[in-house]
Amino acid sequence: MINSNSAGKRIREFINDFGWPRFIIFFFVVILFVAAPFVGVRVDNSLMNVCVRFGQNAVMVLALVPMMQAGAGLNFGLPVGIVAGLLGSTLAMQAELSGAAGFFGAILFSLPFALVFGWLYGLLLNKVKGEEMTIAMYVGFSIVTFMAIMWLILPYSNPTMVWGYTGQGLRTTISLERYWSHFLNNFLAIKIGDNFEFPTGAILFFAFLAWIMWLFMRSRTGTSLTAVGSNPDFARSGGVSADRMRLISVIVSSVYGAIGILMYQQSFGFIQVYQAPLFMAFPAVAAILLGGASVNKASILNVIVGTFLFQSILTMTPSVINSILKTDMSEVIRILVSNGMIIHALTRRTKAAT
Repeated sequence: MINSNSAGKRIREFINDFGWPRFIIFFFVVILFVAAPFVGVRVDNSLMNVCVRFGQNAVMVLALVPMMQAGAGLNFGLPVGIVAGLLGSTLAMQAELSGAAGFFGAILFSLPFALVFGWLYGLLLNKVKGEEMTIAMYVGFSIVTFMAIMWLILPYSNPTMVWGYTGQGLRTTISLERYWSHFLNNFLAIKIGDNFEFPTGAILFFAFLAWIMWLFMRSRTGTSLTAVGSNPDFARSGGVSADRMRLISVIVSSVYGAIGILMYQQSFGFIQVYQAPLFMAFPAVAAILLGGASVNKASILNVIVGTFLFQSILTMTPSVINSILKTDMSEVIRILVSNGMIIHALTRRTKAAT
């Protein structure tokens, strides 16, 4: 009886820690997969789409971990890193790089921008402690709006990229078909039957980046970074500079954000500029919160679980719910889940890290 009571207590504690909203969404996803065959939706094709979308978005979710661990909050300024990635990808296209050279060349071109932008962004956040998330949101909006002007005046000349009737200014959507479209998705892809193809390359590349993040968070710098996020006073007494650790976390987050948008592009097959990056931080933030992260504590497991659940909802809802209700509910549910998880995280009382 005692064992039964203690087991029940542990289960209740686990549910409370993980959060009822996450359990509700998890069972909702399970119900969607179970109901799919009964409304004429192929489960194997849907599962393939979930895997593709996971590889497409997981790195941008992973980019949030350093800042959350450092106590800088949710990185609503993720467009800072995304813009660096866009600059890298457009420069790689301008240089006519394609395939592996194009994708990895875009990463190399984007790194200097990500480092500089992340450094400036981190200096700003260090001056507004306590208001990081609000300021970060406006920083993200500002850089996207500023770059909307720059995309028109930067001296790009590749005919694939610029407007045909003027010969200058980038198109709103730029095709990657002759460059590195689906480069990672097709690498070592495993095809099962006619309706399932596993994007092996994209998943392996995410796993590699997650491993690098894991090593970084367990290095001396990563441990100091986590200490600053858990207890700044204790970290300061141990000789750790809180401002320096927060600055490093913002730079790392910006670098991963730049790589994340390149992953998104190769899977999507297009580069989108101007206002496209404006709200890209919100799905990433919702995904990591859905995975069980709190405002000041996140892990790679939170990234994996949250991205899979969030992308499952976005994939299964249009096909299953629309078949049942004969109306498009996907956007409504996406907005409810995204904003609902963010509100839940910002309003609930988070436990102090032990």
